[in-house]
Amino acid sequence: MPVLGMGGLFFRSRDPEALAAWYRTHLNVGGGCVAEPGMEPNEWVWQTLGGPVVFAPFKADSDYFAADKAFMLNFRVSNLDALLADLRAANVAIITKPEWDDPVVGRFARIHDPEGNAIELWEQPVPKTD
Repeated sequence: MPVLGMGGLFFRSRDPEALAAWYRTHLNVGGGCVAEPGMEPNEWVWQTLGGPVVFAPFKADSDYFAADKAFMLNFRVSNLDALLADLRAANVAIITKPEWDDPVVGRFARIHDPEGNAIELWEQPVPKTD
């Protein structure tokens, strides 16, 4: 029987309640959050939209994210520019690099949560209509 998708992501935190609140406040991620208006909120579940998920182990010596971290989160976003403006207004540090962006793959930015975990924000390219 095949796996149908991600069912959750669980990781350790020095202050789980504060970190969960940070994700809800700045990224609308976590229990009680919904991806679109009209979705039914649930205090335990983050209601997301279906779409692609990259599952990719990296080499142990990769420099794509911090060597002292075992993982990096990647969130699909819409309107990356608006999200980055909101994050800047909240004094969240943002990293962008022109070489990260590709018209076929999309646009990227990187932030870190208060515990130093890397978060990659990915805006998929808009499909071309002929």
